[in-house]
Amino acid sequence: MGPSDTPAPGPLPYDRIGGAAGIRRLTSRFYALMDSRPDAAACRAIHPPSLENSEQKLFEYLSGWLGGPPLFTDKHGPPMLRRRHLHARIGSEEIRGWLACFRQAWSETVADAALGEEILPQIQGLGEHMRNTPS
Repeated sequence: MGPSDTPAPGPLPYDRIGGAAGIRRLTSRFYALMDSRPDAAACRAIHPPSLENSEQKLFEYLSGWLGGPPLFTDKHGPPMLRRRHLHARIGSEEIRGWLACFRQAWSETVADAALGEEILPQIQGLGEHMRNTPS
């Protein structure tokens, strides 16, 4: 197989989600759900009263994680997400609420079903990785 036979890489997840505007829709809806879903109360409780800064940080993180501009690392350094969240109790209830909000926000804001099949299992793993309290 020669160089011309190598398939061209497809569009990045960042582009498939709609770039910055798509990620902003997702994160905005995600935090609106966190403020309103009863099953997200435990997750909401570990956040500050205003979710504005949390939303911005998730937007920045997802930008780079999905293949777009590395906004989070440029501004805050390496993500080290688990370490950054050690101050908060994260157990099964918090993870379930966070994932429920993320899945619903995703289903309401991202039209690319195949992208969801790629990304949502990774998000599930990320949620579980954040656990710092036994169930």
